[in-house]
Amino acid sequence: MQPDDCRPEDPLTCAGDPTAPADEPVAPVVVTLRDIASFRPSAPENGMEPGGWAIEGLPANFVAGASVQVMSGTLLGQSADVRFTPVGFRWTHSDGGVVESVGPGATWATLGQREFSPTATSHVYASAGEYTVDLSVVVRAEYRFAGSPWRSIAGTLSLAGAPQRVLVGEFDTVLTQGDCLANPSGPGC
Repeated sequence: MQPDDCRPEDPLTCAGDPTAPADEPVAPVVVTLRDIASFRPSAPENGMEPGGWAIEGLPANFVAGASVQVMSGTLLGQSADVRFTPVGFRWTHSDGGVVESVGPGATWATLGQREFSPTATSHVYASAGEYTVDLSVVVRAEYRFAGSPWRSIAGTLSLAGAPQRVLVGEFDTVLTQGDCLANPSGPGC
């Protein structure tokens, strides 16, 4: 039996089996990840610097574009909002490397670092070649009805970003003094 103070704006007081005896306690509404399947957050962006290439033996910096998203729709027959909050980031590199972070990473400029400096989300490729990087972002979900307080949903979801292609090349610096043909024993010749 539903309580006498059942209001559409507070569905938790309306929960329960309508065929249950009046003296039986009302069961709370339990929203699961399956219930919010129609609420689809955007895929995260899978970025890196330098853009699409790296140098063998030097860090390439990876940055995810993911933030809190609030989606509106219908949940359990009522208007509702579902909020998705990123709580974990994982970059899986095709050379076998895996980088995990609680944050999305940041550009070298934002961090106040020089290019090719190590960061919490950087990765060093040992060999030249072509690689791919897959990004997955773990999000937790919460819901609310008609502006009520946010309520947590048990479990997390994993959102996949588009794979990032990385071309890794060798880089050699050579210091010379003049023309090596004219001075073959000079530095760098």
